[in-house]
Amino acid sequence: MKRNKLAALFTAAIMLAAVLTGCGSNAGSSAPESSASESSAISSETEVASEPSSTPESSEESDVIPDVAMNVAGLKGPTGLGMLKMMEDSANDENTPYTFTLAGAADEVVSKISTGELDIASVPSNVAATLWNKTNGGVKVLGVNALGVLFLVTKGVEINSLADLKGMTIISSGKGTTAQYTFEYLLRENGIDPETDVTIDYKTEHADAATAVASADTAVAVLPQPFVTTVTMQDPNVTIAMDLSTEWEKLTSKKLPMGVIIGRTEYVEEHPDAVNAFLDQYAASAEYVNANPAEAAQLSEKFDLIKAAVAEKAIPYCNIVCLEGEEMQSALGDFLQVMYEFDPQTIGGTIPSEDFYYIR
Repeated sequence: MKRNKLAALFTAAIMLAAVLTGCGSNAGSSAPESSASESSAISSETEVASEPSSTPESSEESDVIPDVAMNVAGLKGPTGLGMLKMMEDSANDENTPYTFTLAGAADEVVSKISTGELDIASVPSNVAATLWNKTNGGVKVLGVNALGVLFLVTKGVEINSLADLKGMTIISSGKGTTAQYTFEYLLRENGIDPETDVTIDYKTEHADAATAVASADTAVAVLPQPFVTTVTMQDPNVTIAMDLSTEWEKLTSKKLPMGVIIGRTEYVEEHPDAVNAFLDQYAASAEYVNANPAEAAQLSEKFDLIKAAVAEKAIPYCNIVCLEGEEMQSALGDFLQVMYEFDPQTIGGTIPSEDFYYIR
């Protein structure tokens, strides 16, 4: 009964889908979803805004509102949390230019960006690069909206450094996604061959990995948020040993960008003012979520991202940001270089050119 109850709680916490997220779904076979945080299972979209209008009113987040309709999609996970205040404001505004939808996996978003059904979307970082390659520059990255959400957690085991993992079995999820690539890169940089020096027990879903940790007497695992929060809430013997974002920054001196906002190149070039206004409001929304986790958690449950009790505790660990310009390009460029060196197909075969980045 205890195991079933835990499994049910983990399932209820699913928001998903990036990095590792960041959640893992593919944009075609070569575009694994990030995050560490997003589910690979495709779920139906949830519309959360009224139809757009060409005569929007003013907004609290920004003095400028896009004067053209904009179809925006987020993922049910950490990469979607930053939009919560925008979604709430739009749901309460008859004249909103935005139509928001939430997708359970990156595949849904990728297909609709490609067909022009979506204008702006949140996707894992490597998915953005893969889509750029597949569409011959048909998308641009507008900003980074989620940094790393991967954590090393332990139960009954003491870990002080990644080097301590040598010889151990590590529970994980997100095989074939940036969760795998990021963790294996960190292992190699700390003198551990992920093929021979450790055993990585990959589970199909993040919830399965969390359940395995809770059910074990002792365990070491790599989990994304909010599953880290879920399992530590249910089992006080499970603790966070290491923030893998911190480990990444130690090695690279750069941030770990696992989720990004992309726009269709055609739309971005036709409506730069609308895109700029969106980014301003997104930044304000992300700031609100970080500053008001309790209120944002209620919105998270309202829009079916993450249950409120879990979201309130997880938000401070979800690294919600809105990085633009040179800071965005520097961090993302370095990350894509690492992915390329791991396997060129993780980003679609080639490193995107300067045209990939939207700098206003």
